[in-house]
Amino acid sequence: MTRAFVAIGANLGDARAAVAGAMTALNGLPHTRVTARSSLYRSAPVDASGPDFVNAVVEIDTALAPERLLAELHRLEADAGRTRPARNAPRTLDLDLLAVDGVSVESTSLTLPHPRMTERAFVLVPLAEIAPDRVTPEQLGRVSGQALERL
Repeated sequence: MTRAFVAIGANLGDARAAVAGAMTALNGLPHTRVTARSSLYRSAPVDASGPDFVNAVVEIDTALAPERLLAELHRLEADAGRTRPARNAPRTLDLDLLAVDGVSVESTSLTLPHPRMTERAFVLVPLAEIAPDRVTPEQLGRVSGQALERL
């Protein structure tokens, strides 16, 4: 089993229910279990318009290879009605694989660690809540001006 982190977000429909449902669905993936869940947070969309997002981060233990895990995340998004009409469009569910312990990948379909995770308070703050060893005070300082509300 390998430790991994997944960011969860939604801003269409019942976003809170979508994020909670995703946490449950992640726990149901093959050879995977959720080991920690952050609080829920509200944030404004970044580089986009639309309603505010509900966000969270979960830690999982998984035996799935990163590419297979990413495919499972995309399947869960599709099951939740996610469409991709444009980059950063509002969404019913967004699941981002942030990091997998001991894994560094750069391919056309997957980059680990996630290339923009340190630029976003809605990722770093919930990640720091469940895995403080993964986030530095300097990283948190760089995103401190981004509005984020713990729900």
